[in-house]
Amino acid sequence: MAVLGTKNPTLLDVAKSLDPYGTTADVVELLNQTNEILLDATWAEGNLPTGHRTTVRTGLPSVVWRRMYGGVPASKSTRAQVDEACGMLEARNEIDVKAANLNGNSAAFRLSEANAFLEAMNETMAQTLFYGDTTVFAERFNGLATRYSTISGAPNGNNIVDCGGTSSNNCSIWLVSWGDQTLTGIFPKGTKAGIIHQDLGEIDAFDSNNNRFRALADRWEWNCGVALKDWRYTVRAANINVADLVTSTAPTFPGVNGTSPVSLPDLLIEMTARLPRQGVGRPVFYVNRTVGKMLRRQAMNKSQNALSIEVAQGQITTMFLGIPIRICDQLLSTEARVV
Repeated sequence: MAVLGTKNPTLLDVAKSLDPYGTTADVVELLNQTNEILLDATWAEGNLPTGHRTTVRTGLPSVVWRRMYGGVPASKSTRAQVDEACGMLEARNEIDVKAANLNGNSAAFRLSEANAFLEAMNETMAQTLFYGDTTVFAERFNGLATRYSTISGAPNGNNIVDCGGTSSNNCSIWLVSWGDQTLTGIFPKGTKAGIIHQDLGEIDAFDSNNNRFRALADRWEWNCGVALKDWRYTVRAANINVADLVTSTAPTFPGVNGTSPVSLPDLLIEMTARLPRQGVGRPVFYVNRTVGKMLRRQAMNKSQNALSIEVAQGQITTMFLGIPIRICDQLLSTEARVV
């Protein structure tokens, strides 16, 4: 029965979900994270049953200066196609009918469990969006760090700012321009966007000895991926040494391209300058909590008027030149050096 204790809610789990009056208690979600990238992401239905095929222009046609009575050779542009695959993120919950009915409100207990499953799926999706690697886990999709992983010799290496960290305790800042022609979340053709919940009702479940018991079952499904249509509109500031951040007496960041320390606005300006055009997509910065703390310290410096702390829709947001800076707890402080 050890398998049931780890995969199915037990009597102890149910008991811990009851208040002194025997009803389902409000649970303090200590494990919930902040991953605001999921609130910003745009979503589009793919044109393939497995994802989306993007056509990009790889070459311009030739044009010539013509003389009188001189001919003009025919020319054409060149194109390439890139297929982006979606992953299938799923979860399943089975609770013994007797255990669910102990408090007289099985629906409330199942709803409490559903909140935990939704949080787990959100965190897993955010982690994959940044660090997914199909060479390691083929069932997932490639995240941003996998796509922006090489500075030297890679076509998109120009959009990786090297901040000089050489150890394995680095972190990154991301500048993402969301849009249907830049970067967008995708779901397979003919399917629904977002998390799909299926109440399976009362079913026959199986214990570790393959014996049946009656259980209330739920299933969650999220078919999702990302399509990077134009790599020029995503920028990564990599190799930010976390130790330098937390021990620094001044709110400065490691150097850009291995130079001496620079102020945070200089680094963010460097990132925005890598975008080919302003006004294409919806740009957002993403940082972990350590970097976010340093951002707010500099925002409190009144001389740095490019950085500001604003209140929008009841939320306190750090801004840089009008671009919001979001917190993502799934962004690591243990990244390897990007070279």
